[in-house]
Amino acid sequence: MATFGKTTFNAAKYATSRPTYPRVLYDFVFKFHERAKGARWDTAVDIGCGTGQATVELTPFQRIIGADPSARMIEQARESVKSRLAGLDLSSRVEFVQASAEELPVEQGSVDLIVAAQACHWFNWNKVWPEVARALRKDGTFAAWGYSEFRLSRYPSATPLINDYAQGSDPSDSLGTYWERPGRTILDEHLVAVPDPRSAVPGQFSEFERIYFTAPHYPALAGARPVILRKSLTWTELLGYFRTWSPLHTFHEKHPEDLERADGDIAVRFWRRLKEEVGRAEGGEVPKDEDVVEIEWPMALLLARKA
Repeated sequence: MATFGKTTFNAAKYATSRPTYPRVLYDFVFKFHERAKGARWDTAVDIGCGTGQATVELTPFQRIIGADPSARMIEQARESVKSRLAGLDLSSRVEFVQASAEELPVEQGSVDLIVAAQACHWFNWNKVWPEVARALRKDGTFAAWGYSEFRLSRYPSATPLINDYAQGSDPSDSLGTYWERPGRTILDEHLVAVPDPRSAVPGQFSEFERIYFTAPHYPALAGARPVILRKSLTWTELLGYFRTWSPLHTFHEKHPEDLERADGDIAVRFWRRLKEEVGRAEGGEVPKDEDVVEIEWPMALLLARKA
């Protein structure tokens, strides 16, 4: 997470290049929340909100708060919301504050929904579960989700290339050793390291569910549902997504000479290998930069209800 707080990190490019969460995900969370007999729709908090992508989707709630420890992310979130919600009543209902998930700026028992989108792998759960229990009202909901390594939907033969680049052990030609751990490992293992709140803070939560939108990529996960997080990108846009990866940022800090290579930096070289593999799988030419490719991300969702 430290990468996102650096002055050299470009929060604006991060905001425009990351995948957006589908409506079906929010509907899934809201339906879980409304099943509680005492469910209320007053206040929602997005912890680790980043640039506010998920924050502005919490529209069933009257007051919406985005909280993030990074001042740069909060600044970008405020700008993004200002442009997206200009002239809408919703803009007056959304606020952003610099705060950590471990110390939320809310009163005890004042929150109906707390979400964490692609952020909970950074949390200190020994502190977060008690803080969530403090902040939520009775029958309040906690929802956290995270996505793991991307896949090319139509080209499973590209998966080994993706894994070699993203998780390889060669520090000169892969990014595997540059991820911040254990955060990345927790994501890749579908958030199984997040403890059950019923054990972490006994008596505070009545329900806890783990839901996996990972099929068909991880058949060993029992009850996995089909992937729901997808995006159509041009190859140029896909390269832009690669440039948002935190380990790439770290790689270039350690190997600035890589940016001067005549054959392109490590991200470009990987991008070209992917294009060549797709061309081979299609039995034709390498895709053009403006051609569209379908991307998908396996995702895990955690749901808990305050007792």
